[in-house]
Amino acid sequence: MPVADASFACATALVDALAGGGVRHACVSPGSRSTPLALAFSRDERVAVHVHVDERSAGFFALGLAAATAGPVALVCTSGTAAVEYHPAIVEASQARVPLLALTADRPPRVRGTGANQTIDQVELYGTAARAYLEPPLPASAEDATAWFDTGVRALDAASGAVTGPVHVNCPFDEPLVPEEPAAWTRRAAPIPPADDSDPDAIGAALDAFLSMYSGRRGVITIGALRPPSTLSLLSLGELLGWPVLAEPLSGLRLDASGAGRALAAGQLLIGDDGWLSRHRPEVVLQVGATPTTRATHGLVAIGDAVVVLDRDHLDPDPNGVAERRIAVDPEAFAALAWDQREDRTSTRPDGWLEAWRRADLRVHAAVDRMLDGWGEPFEGRVARDLGAFVPHGGVLWVGSSMPVRDVDAFLAPRRPPRIWNPGDLLRVMGNRGASGIDGSVSTLLGAATADIGPAYALVGDVTFLVDAGALLWAGPRGPDVVIVVVNNGGGQIFALLDQAELPELEELFVTRHPADIGAVCAAAQVGHRRVDRSDDLVPALEQAARTGGVQVVEVSADPELQRRRRAEVRDAVAATLARDD
Repeated sequence: MPVADASFACATALVDALAGGGVRHACVSPGSRSTPLALAFSRDERVAVHVHVDERSAGFFALGLAAATAGPVALVCTSGTAAVEYHPAIVEASQARVPLLALTADRPPRVRGTGANQTIDQVELYGTAARAYLEPPLPASAEDATAWFDTGVRALDAASGAVTGPVHVNCPFDEPLVPEEPAAWTRRAAPIPPADDSDPDAIGAALDAFLSMYSGRRGVITIGALRPPSTLSLLSLGELLGWPVLAEPLSGLRLDASGAGRALAAGQLLIGDDGWLSRHRPEVVLQVGATPTTRATHGLVAIGDAVVVLDRDHLDPDPNGVAERRIAVDPEAFAALAWDQREDRTSTRPDGWLEAWRRADLRVHAAVDRMLDGWGEPFEGRVARDLGAFVPHGGVLWVGSSMPVRDVDAFLAPRRPPRIWNPGDLLRVMGNRGASGIDGSVSTLLGAATADIGPAYALVGDVTFLVDAGALLWAGPRGPDVVIVVVNNGGGQIFALLDQAELPELEELFVTRHPADIGAVCAAAQVGHRRVDRSDDLVPALEQAARTGGVQVVEVSADPELQRRRRAEVRDAVAATLARDD
């Protein structure tokens, strides 16, 4: 058998294992050495192929697609520096526990270290960021295809194991690369993945121990990023214990479900007020899911007399080692069991504790809303609030790192769930919060929008947008329906709110104002663009962009000095409101 036909048979066997195991999308970048893989994916009707010229963008696009679908996505590239371009997305996928399968074509092992053209050391290229490094044998005959199929099975097992994440499969191919005959491979049934092995007895024991130690004490529940919720049980746990719930938007539980439980509307503003927090210091902080996003929540966790982490999915939800106990079970199952057994257990609610938090939350939320509504010039907090309210039920709001994710957390009002409960009808908030970088953000949100899981919107800063603006050049008029709101405040203004603000080099080294014309960038990429200079014009611009379809950018002009003054005014209003509340 010719070498090219053997390579194609092996690549087809690998793709058969992946497609049979649930891979439905592959992001392929053009290259010669990866020809067998590209053809194998293209000719498998079970897999949708997305072609990306830029491997770095392809990696983040696949990341968004995998995060949105909660399923593994394959990446395919040629050898050499193309494989290196995947590394940032692999790191984010590793931190966020997103299953990616990086299939990097490679030269035959015999030429490694010889200086051969387009040959680098790709062995364990992604280091500890990859859950596994796998390399099938160099194809010599059709008999090698079985080993390639087995490699695909092992790759899926590693990507979806106890610690979900990216896997690197390095695929060596010899020349010639273009096959002459159909693949000499007969499809095989993929192994059935094991069912969830959550142990009800272990959950029950953990619940018993938790309630015996902490029930009746004054506590607070903070909920970080989670898998999309299927129940309201974590909100109900707050009702059961009499503890307020601070749900980050990425948890999917920024909801007001009345008697079934509700998250605070202005929780970040409450705990960001030192006076309030000193007067309402919790005895227990139950931290659910990923480590918190904001400094205010980190501060809340730090002052709790006892910190308990309830999480089984994240690499290290307690990086500072402050928790006295970690309950490594499914948080939703834990809370659901507590609610189901509420009639059989004695649970004491601390008198007046929850009511005090909710009363203050109501007053602060109303005061801040009145203030935001009175400002004609755009304020970043109001943009986050109004965009979050605009996204329809069942839609996706992708938030960039830096200020957008924090503003959404501070100003997004809880939604009421649909009358008929359906998890798919909730607002889904997403973002690259594994490594919390800004690179690849546009590519990631385009990947998430391609998953077709609901109307897609995004909120990013101008630097985040421009760093990955190249992704728009390849999406252009063929891109998915997504409305991207870009807050143009003249650079990395978050540094003006951090310790770096006191440095004389603030503008030169950190803010880095840019000369880019966002409208011109959009015109070059052939995507829609609208500019908003008044607060009341945002929603009409969103409506028009959504009706137009395709990739649409809504640029919001935000004066940086005004933003800093407005933030100070919000803090002062919160402090005054809370002082009256006490």
